[in-house]
Amino acid sequence: MDFKLKQKTEDFSVKEVIDLKLEGGRFAYYRLFKKGYTTQKAVEIIAKKMGVRTKFVNFSGNKDKDAVTEQYVSVLHGKKINLDLGNIRLEYLGQGRKRINLGEHKGNEFEIVVRNITKKPKKIKWFVNYFDVQRFGKNLNNQLVGKLIIQKKFREACKLLPETKEHLEKHKNDFVGALRTIPKRTLRLLCNAYQSYLWNIIVSEILKTYKHRVLVFPLGNLAVPARKVKNRKIWVPGFSSELNKEEKAVLKRECVKKQDFRVKEMPELFLPGNLRDMIVAISPDIGKLEKDEVNKNKKKCKVRFFLPKGSYATMALKHMFIGK
Repeated sequence: MDFKLKQKTEDFSVKEVIDLKLEGGRFAYYRLFKKGYTTQKAVEIIAKKMGVRTKFVNFSGNKDKDAVTEQYVSVLHGKKINLDLGNIRLEYLGQGRKRINLGEHKGNEFEIVVRNITKKPKKIKWFVNYFDVQRFGKNLNNQLVGKLIIQKKFREACKLLPETKEHLEKHKNDFVGALRTIPKRTLRLLCNAYQSYLWNIIVSEILKTYKHRVLVFPLGNLAVPARKVKNRKIWVPGFSSELNKEEKAVLKRECVKKQDFRVKEMPELFLPGNLRDMIVAISPDIGKLEKDEVNKNKKKCKVRFFLPKGSYATMALKHMFIGK
């Protein structure tokens, strides 16, 4: 797969789809426009500007840094104002009774410029709902830290997190306390990354029983069935997951048990697991081939589609180019 994404930030546009009830209340709702920032970083900047604690600024989905994104946030007792901070803008929408929680949006609308191609992507109708590399962090090691936390290897986890060094210099061997200096959302994302890594392995093992092709993936190649298979909901491993024989075998190989997802020393992490669709339907609108001004002698193409929350547009695009 030689196609390229995000060579320009404007090449990747994401609009969140959510139902908001503007019925009055103590939560202010805003539309957040951002470019060049992660959602978490944008929230930290907004909280500082508004003079509120970061934990009172809530959102539904984490959006990419290297993209132009539009999503929604709530702020407890937030000001009825618009903010323009350059690449971060807030548009006040009204008041509501509930805060916006993670995963409350329906999905996202994507408009993506695919570059460095010679042929248009395939117009697929489905793809395997694997977690893509963004889930695992810039250095592709979030899942390693998450696994160490889940295994209660807090000393080893701190070694991979430079942010904990200052606390440990003052409080030697207080590894749980050092981890707690990191925002709770970030810690949970690290553990979620390991859960996602396990889910990818489990689903790939299931799909290897069918005639399949190989999707090259930096954390281990993944199986993609040659033909569409019936969708199943597969548990993302957690303490409340109902794991079958295949899933238990993967956890055993990883030296992890279901009960390990209850981190008693850090109950605020809360890792119950959830059901996730193995196959996702998609109906892409694929534009015409045009000259790629970034890559010499290559073409570009604009692709638009909607995906339900939690599904990765980049993974959908990888399926469009398998075999090309």
